[in-house]
Amino acid sequence: MNQRVKVLIVGAGPVGLMAACELRRRGVPADIVDAAPEPGAGSRAILLWPPSLESYRDLGILEEARKRGVAVDALSYHVGGTTLRLPLAPTMAPLILPQQDTTELLQDELRRLGGDVRRGLRVVGLTQDQNSVTVTAREADGREVTMETEWLIAADGFRSTVRDLIGADFTGAPLPITFLLAEGRMEGDYDTRAVNYYLGRAGVVLVAPLPGGRVRISGAVPEGTELTGETGQRLLDERGPGGLRLTDLTMNTLFTSHERIASPLRAGRCFLAGDAAHVHSVVGGQGLNLGFADARNLAWKLAGVLDGRYAPQILDSYDVERRAAAEQTVRATGRMARQAVLSPVAHRIRDLAMTLMHRTGVLGRRMPPLLSGWLITYPDTLFPAAGRTPPGLPRPGTRRPKWRLEPDARDRFQLITTGAAGSQGAALADRLPDLVVHRHRAGGADAFVLLRPDGFVGASGPASVLPHAAAALERLAAGASHHVKGQS
Repeated sequence: MNQRVKVLIVGAGPVGLMAACELRRRGVPADIVDAAPEPGAGSRAILLWPPSLESYRDLGILEEARKRGVAVDALSYHVGGTTLRLPLAPTMAPLILPQQDTTELLQDELRRLGGDVRRGLRVVGLTQDQNSVTVTAREADGREVTMETEWLIAADGFRSTVRDLIGADFTGAPLPITFLLAEGRMEGDYDTRAVNYYLGRAGVVLVAPLPGGRVRISGAVPEGTELTGETGQRLLDERGPGGLRLTDLTMNTLFTSHERIASPLRAGRCFLAGDAAHVHSVVGGQGLNLGFADARNLAWKLAGVLDGRYAPQILDSYDVERRAAAEQTVRATGRMARQAVLSPVAHRIRDLAMTLMHRTGVLGRRMPPLLSGWLITYPDTLFPAAGRTPPGLPRPGTRRPKWRLEPDARDRFQLITTGAAGSQGAALADRLPDLVVHRHRAGGADAFVLLRPDGFVGASGPASVLPHAAAALERLAAGASHHVKGQS
């Protein structure tokens, strides 16, 4: 059986489903296959940080996600009998939602967009040329299916078959720390509106609320720890505040993590996303969010190439940008994971440092943006910098809650001007209506911020730099003569 599709996604976990939904809402008929006969079950990844929730909003599933999930409004660090509570603004606050709910919501949205998952189809072979990718897959009964696609996205997990077939390395090593993860009900007094970190002398234990009155606890345990029904309770007793009792376990497991990044993330017409592209420590709940950002980064570029708005060269930026994001996340989560296994002396130094940082406000200014994902930065790949960014403006390659996208069905760059730069911005949007939408903020210096369709800052600066950014934007266009007003 031979089939031809526009975009084929391998792997129907949350990242593959998000990629399919992001493409289909942009009008790209993305197809998705998965080797498993049924969706994965269990809570698994539970933290959805605000940049990911923007994708839920754009897909129209955020309201339902909030109904199913648990909103938290603080991070609480319990240090030496003192609670360092960091209130979270809405732009920093995560939603706790079990992964099985995320999967169900995305599957339902995919069906609403006209797609579905073809299950029981395992990829066993792959070849590609300049124009297409040919995939060989095997059904459960042994029959082979050949699919030809213009582009392929591999979201098939840590043991990615596609990654092996395209010859990508998966550089890194196991993280030499064993973690316990347990879920159940909690008796006792704890902050149900916060993600709680108890930093005891024996180590760290996390307590986070789950829907339905359940909780998750997690923490690093010594090598060779025997898993029993009381292992989690021992962690609470040794590291927690006392008076907490974990009952009615629904999950109880030990696991280890890896720190690895694939190279390359793009090979010809094939892209790696999610755990197929990168894995890291689970501390901080970054993994699913990093994969969703992969999907969003790739979707607007690939859709723009397919509808003729962007030159194919824009896809070269995927590897550079998402590798930078993965490297930053691996470093940050690795540091946090190693904080869980410090020596007693290092524990005391850490606790004193955190207390001082809380008193001075540094902890509150630094930790929420770090965990929320707002501190991820991209290199200047699409819009080479034209000079130093003036104070008060976000730097290119960054994301800032103050500078956020407005909903735009046409998925364009959003140009925000201030001061007397409004007329320049209006003229650019009039000249490139398929690529740019313009908003003006009265007052302030004569300046601009150009937001990409994924929310990252493409360019910013004084009004004098706007022509430079406009020229770079026109270079991204596949055929400027088709899209620039007044040209033939």
